[in-house]
Amino acid sequence: MREFPCTGKQIWPELVGVDGHEAAVRIERENNSVHAEVVMKGMEIVPMDFKCNRVWVWVDSNWKVAQVPRIG
Repeated sequence: MREFPCTGKQIWPELVGVDGHEAAVRIERENNSVHAEVVMKGMEIVPMDFKCNRVWVWVDSNWKVAQVPRIG
């Protein structure tokens, strides 16, 4: 269990298939405590530590969201 629980919206299943940059803007608008970072699936090495203020937006080669964005 985390000492400091994350606040606000934490998961965005409705954004799968949406343009990655548009998804990042929506995520940051819906939870102003997070920074959404768009990354190409399979092309980027990212830190695996959990952070309440970060959302990885994984996109495919067409820049469409490829998996459900979530805090972490």
